Amino acid sequence: MYVRGVGPRVAELLAAKGIQTAEDLLYHLPFRYEDRQNPRSLDELKPGEMASVIAEVRGSVLLRTRKMPIFELTVGQGRHALKCIWFHARYLEGKFHAGQTVAIYGKVEPSRSTSNFKMIQPQFELLPDSSDDAETRLLEVGRITPVYESLGGSKLASRWQRKVIFNLLETMRGAVPECLPASMLSRLDLPAREAALREVHFPPEGTSLTQLQSSATAAHRRLIFEELFFLELGLELKRKRMRERVGIGFATNDKVREAIREVLPFHPTAAQKRTLGEIVTDMRQPSPMRRLHGPRT
Repeated sequence: MYVRGVGPRVAELLAAKGIQTAEDLLYHLPFRYEDRQNPRSLDELKPGEMASVIAEVRGSVLLRTRKMPIFELTVGQGRHALKCIWFHARYLEGKFHAGQTVAIYGKVEPSRSTSNFKMIQPQFELLPDSSDDAETRLLEVGRITPVYESLGGSKLASRWQRKVIFNLLETMRGAVPECLPASMLSRLDLPAREAALREVHFPPEGTSLTQLQSSATAAHRRLIFEELFFLELGLELKRKRMRERVGIGFATNDKVREAIREVLPFHPTAAQKRTLGEIVTDMRQPSPMRRLHGPRT
C-alpha cells in the first residue's frame, strides 16, 4: 500500500534498514518515551538522575580544542540554566538559534559554571514552532512522545517517523488485521492488534511512563506475546515436518546393549540407564530422532 510521506528515495532508505512494508514500519517501535505532558523544570533536577526537560535555547558555541571539537549548548527556563556538552560535535555548529524550544534527555550532573547543571552527550530534539503545521505540533508537545532510532540521518529521525506512523495508523484505522484468536486475547486479557500498535506508538494520556520505559504496558505485552507465539508456532511446524520425514529404524538386541555397556568408561546410574533406554526406543522408530547431547569429555 502507499504510505503518505514515503516516496521512492525514502523507500530505498527504509529498505536498507529492513523496512519494506507498511507492517514493517508499524513494528518499528519506540525505544523510549519522553513525558512532554508535564515536562520537568530545571529547578527540580537532581544530580545523577536521567531526566527529560523542555527549555529555550540561550546560546551555543563550538570550542576548538587541540584534542577535539567540543560543542556547548546553554538552555534555560527563567533564571535557571542547563549546559549541554557534546564531544566531536562539529556537525552541531549552526543547528541551534536563540529562542528555539528544544527537548533534552540525559543524565543530570553538577556544573561548576554559571548554569545549575549540565548533561554530557544528551539526546535532543528541536520542537515545532509557529511555522510548523498543527499536526506536527500535536505529535510533539503536550503528550507522552515516542522516540525512535533513526532510520537514516536527520531526514528520517523521530519527528519524521512520528508523523508518518501516525498518518499510517489513521489511514488503516479499523483495517489492521488481527492475527491472534479472539478467545486467546480474552483469556489472556490482551488488547487487539490495532489497539496495541496505536497505544505503543502514541500512548494515551495517563499511561504510566515507568511501564512504557520498561515495555510493560498491556499494549507492549500483547506485541511481545504475539512475537513469542509465532516463534513457537514456527518451531512446532518445523518439528511437525521433522516427524513426518522418513528415517531409519534400527534393530536392537541384547548383543547391541552389551556392546554399549563395554564401551562406556563408567557404570551408568539408574537415570542414565533410563535415558539410554529412551534413546534405544527412539532409534527403533522409522522417524528422525531429535535429542540434545552434552559436551564430549
